[in-house]
Amino acid sequence: MRLKSELFVSALLRRVFNLGGYAAVLRKGAEDAGAIFIRQRSRLGHETLYAPAPQSFFDDRAPGRLFEIRLQEADGEAVDQAIAREIRFDPDCWVVEIEVDGRGDLFDVTAEREG
Repeated sequence: MRLKSELFVSALLRRVFNLGGYAAVLRKGAEDAGAIFIRQRSRLGHETLYAPAPQSFFDDRAPGRLFEIRLQEADGEAVDQAIAREIRFDPDCWVVEIEVDGRGDLFDVTAEREG
């Protein structure tokens, strides 16, 4: 059984704060199964947008949450536009912003898992 969206987001926020970073919920979505989008800001002003990975990336095991990089080293306006499109498609989605030097093992990303 997959962790509820609200619990995943809460745990993510705590872990970011424990690393000395900043995190905030920009948009609260459906508590149980809302899609989660993570906006990571760097000190250099670039942003990376992580989105839920398509189901084709999952194997037969019961997976946790898996993300893919949707935009990398983009400007804030491009990320804003991408998030706005996602909200129009899925109004129950979550948007979380994090500011940490390195994402580390905060969440799984498909490219890293495949490699």
